[in-house]
Amino acid sequence: MKSLLDRPAPTATADLTLRRGAARVLIDNWTGASTVPSRTLYPHQWSWDSAFIAIGLRHLSVRRAQQELESLLSAQWADGRIPHIVFNPAVPDDAYFPSPDFWRSSTAGRAAGAPASPETSGIVQPPVHALAAWLVHRADPAESRRRGFLTRVRPRLAAWHDYLLGHRDLGGGGLAAVVHPWEPGMDNSPCWDRALRRVEPAAPDAFRRADLNHGHPADRPTDLDYGRYVSLVTDYRDAGYDDRAARHPFAVEDPCFNALLIVSERALAAMARETGADASVHIARADALTRHLVTRLWDDRAGLFRVRDLATDTLVGEDSVTGLVPLLAPHLPQRVVSRLVETLTGPRFGAPATRLVPSYDLTGHAFDAQRYWRGPAWFNTAWLVHRGLRTHGRDQDAERLRRGFLREAGRSDFAEYVDPTTGAARGARHFSWTAALTLDLLCADPKEPTP
Repeated sequence: MKSLLDRPAPTATADLTLRRGAARVLIDNWTGASTVPSRTLYPHQWSWDSAFIAIGLRHLSVRRAQQELESLLSAQWADGRIPHIVFNPAVPDDAYFPSPDFWRSSTAGRAAGAPASPETSGIVQPPVHALAAWLVHRADPAESRRRGFLTRVRPRLAAWHDYLLGHRDLGGGGLAAVVHPWEPGMDNSPCWDRALRRVEPAAPDAFRRADLNHGHPADRPTDLDYGRYVSLVTDYRDAGYDDRAARHPFAVEDPCFNALLIVSERALAAMARETGADASVHIARADALTRHLVTRLWDDRAGLFRVRDLATDTLVGEDSVTGLVPLLAPHLPQRVVSRLVETLTGPRFGAPATRLVPSYDLTGHAFDAQRYWRGPAWFNTAWLVHRGLRTHGRDQDAERLRRGFLREAGRSDFAEYVDPTTGAARGARHFSWTAALTLDLLCADPKEPTP
């Protein structure tokens, strides 16, 4: 463990104190096979958390970064889905809700291909995994080739994308849909409010929240929201986690989710070229997804991408960070890129005190600087937007965001998220993806090509 802390940073300008602090968080949150997001609030393995964690771990130990991803992929279902939680059997059921006995993946999900062990959730999270795997490979290609890393993970990642583009094209427009607010990773964003109003909440005595044992109620989703989350999971579980049999009262196309699928398809193309396979199918998919993203989700008047509610086949009139993350996509029309940067740096998303990106429009009717995804600035979305700015050559804007990220990560003790207007730390501290992405912004080559 000590050697991970003592390795020299690849850049002479790195803040070594910040780097050592970030490395310590990842070491402390390591369980032996994977990394928990937080020792208190999130005691299991989370899907997109592990992808972000691997991106940071590659600067400390490529082997450990590979293990992070392969641990997650070992719980993949036979239908290709990567579950959003892999449960640690050593953790008591009452430490987190919904717990394994609520999801019942090994029984309720058997027909959909859930593994007999370990127990998992039955829903998914954004597909950032192939991008993470490619970046881990690029950190030490010789070691990756020696261990056959890409040869092992590429087929699993391709199956994951097949699941999303096959089972989850619920709108018939070529984009992947999400069927629960936990799936896009931005749990209680105002973007979901309209669709959630159609969901009858579970009775209050049907569940017991564990998140309030470690998080302040003012920071967390409301009991009404939680009741609706539980109701959606119950219905999906009772339909055997079958995307075609379930009725999906909540089904939306999310810009961030699909932008990550675009970038990860391009990462799969890079992996295919590296391993001597055909890359053309992944390039074609990425290009088609980009066209569909612009056609179905772009709102030029708003200057950002919006969520499409599939029940009404209309765009949701809420302005969220999910609509800015598509900057990641490398082949967007130039007019779209210009409008996105204008929105990002304007009064709705420009937070001068922190230079971070609020999760919701600072001037919007639902803005709340404290409550989960309804205003606070998150470090993972800042990293994604930073990468998008670099992708399109907006280097000055990217550098301002990078400096703000590193300053707030250090000041907040690697918080889960912060108040964008003051920088006050919110949520869990010593949060793994904050630490991991801090390492990446300290250590990564700024000229690293986008796959």
